[in-house]
Amino acid sequence: MTDIDTSFASRPLLTAKDFASDQEPKWCPGCGDHAVLQQLKNVMPDLGVSPENVVFISGIGCSSRLPYYMATYGVHGIHGRALPMASGLKTSRPELSVWVATGDGDALSIGGNHFIHTLRRNLDLNVILFNNEIYGLTKGQYSPTTKAGLKTVTSPSGVIDHPFNTAALSLGAGSTFFARALDRDGKFLRSILNRAALHRGTSLVEIYQNCPIFNNSAFAAFAGQENKDENTVYVEHEKPLVFGKFRQKGVKLDGSKPVVVDLFEGGYTENDLWIHDERDSFKANLLSRFFDDPFLVEDFLPRPFGVFYVEDRMPYEDALTEQIAHAQEHGEGTMEELLRGDSSYVIK
Repeated sequence: MTDIDTSFASRPLLTAKDFASDQEPKWCPGCGDHAVLQQLKNVMPDLGVSPENVVFISGIGCSSRLPYYMATYGVHGIHGRALPMASGLKTSRPELSVWVATGDGDALSIGGNHFIHTLRRNLDLNVILFNNEIYGLTKGQYSPTTKAGLKTVTSPSGVIDHPFNTAALSLGAGSTFFARALDRDGKFLRSILNRAALHRGTSLVEIYQNCPIFNNSAFAAFAGQENKDENTVYVEHEKPLVFGKFRQKGVKLDGSKPVVVDLFEGGYTENDLWIHDERDSFKANLLSRFFDDPFLVEDFLPRPFGVFYVEDRMPYEDALTEQIAHAQEHGEGTMEELLRGDSSYVIK
């Protein structure tokens, strides 16, 4: 997050309405994008950054319309290229608060190479990845995160590609902040966006976002009140992994393997459970694999939500500024001197 704008404190207190543009969102009724947009507007006044110092950048896709709906600066870019545009802006204007709105197709397909290199470089960007496991804007093609077996317009016999695991991919690429949230879980989503904004480095928030037209109820097991409690676990730093309607279940480590235990009848207490440590990369990687590693999913494991991993590492633009300052210690030069170098020769 950029440094707090001191002039902001003397201004009238802003609200979510001050960050809402005059454009009406052009998303389908029931689309999860509406909920994400609202929470972004809700969190903005809490950050102490004036609207003229905030920029939203997007690529192509339903989620990429978001810059139109925020009363900040914005760029609606081209497919898969939001992250390099954001990187260039943050490098040249490090004082700005730069946000990226992207989708599972935009970020992980055509933008996949930019995605992994942005994470390893660790610029101070806030990346919001809307994951609906489908290409919605282009009418229902399967995406890199679509579940195997799903029949779509481009996979009429069912998807045979193995889907990307966003969390595992991000951690493997060197992400310094990864979190997961759900579109309709408003209060929790807002808290996660706030945490992401305060992180110094590239923060990535994956949001499970429902597409009611082309992939409806893809996340029903985690969104519906009738089964959400039994299928999800909310991780919190230094707290045990407890879940269930009556908090009757927990996750403990059997060696390096997470297993679900019954707290009411199994003779276990919360002291026996896995204590979440968001600085522990090993546990973060285990969390990322709860649902797609055959070794881990022999038995049921709940889908984790919350901040998986946080690492303190110098943002790229800070390192670049230091490098430039060090080079300038040698004094100013000219382009001619730069091109000539330390040794030159003349052809006669």
